[in-house]
Amino acid sequence: MTCSISATRSSLEGLHVGTSGWSYPSWRPGFYPADSDPADFLAFYATRLATVELNSTGYRLPSAEQFRRWAALVPTGFTFAVKAPPHALRRLDTLQESVLALGDRLGCVRLVVETPRDDGLVELLLGSTDPALRWALDLRDPSWAGIEARLPADGAVRVDDLETPSSWRYVRFRDPPYDDDRLQRAAASIRECLRRDEVVFAFFRHEHQPSAPAYAARLIELLA
Repeated sequence: MTCSISATRSSLEGLHVGTSGWSYPSWRPGFYPADSDPADFLAFYATRLATVELNSTGYRLPSAEQFRRWAALVPTGFTFAVKAPPHALRRLDTLQESVLALGDRLGCVRLVVETPRDDGLVELLLGSTDPALRWALDLRDPSWAGIEARLPADGAVRVDDLETPSSWRYVRFRDPPYDDDRLQRAAASIRECLRRDEVVFAFFRHEHQPSAPAYAARLIELLA
C-alpha cells in the first residue's frame, strides 16, 4: 500500500487513529527519518498521528514518572491508550495512580480478559476506579456475549463493539493487509459513530514495515 504519511493528524472532533506502539527501528526510513534516534521516535510520531496504543505496558506497568515523561513529549490533544497488565485487578490503585500521571494525554485503558464471563470482575473494576477513567474491555471468551449493554453506564466499552449505544468506541485492526476497499468499509462504520458524536479510538497492528501508520493515514484521509 502506498499513501502519504505526513501531516496526517486528524482535525475531526472525536477521532483518534494511530498504531499499536511506536518504537520500531524498522520503520526507518519509511516513516521515521533514516537518521533519527529512537529516543526521538515518539515526538516525531506525535507530529503525524494523534494517538498511540501502549502495548508494552501490558507486560510491565511503568512508573508514574515514566508516564509523565511520555506525556511531556507529545502535544496537547495527543492521547495514549494504555494496555493494563495481567495483574491489574489485584493492583487497581497502583494502576490508576500510574496512568493518571498522563493527565489530559490519557485517552483510555484497555484490559484484556481471556477467562470466561465473570460479572463480578466487571463490577469490581468499574466500581473501584475513578469514574473519569475510560475502560475498553477486550473480552476474548465467547461467554462474554451480551455484556455490552452493561458497560456504557460506567463509561466502559467492549473492544470492537460498534453497535451498543455508547459515547465512545475502541476499534483494533489486527488482520492486515488493508486494501482500500477494506479501509473504505471501516471508514463507513466509523463515520456513523462520528455522526452520532461518539469518540472513536482506532489502532492498526504493528508490522515490520511501516504499513500501520500508512493505513492510519489513509483511514483519516477517508474520514476527512
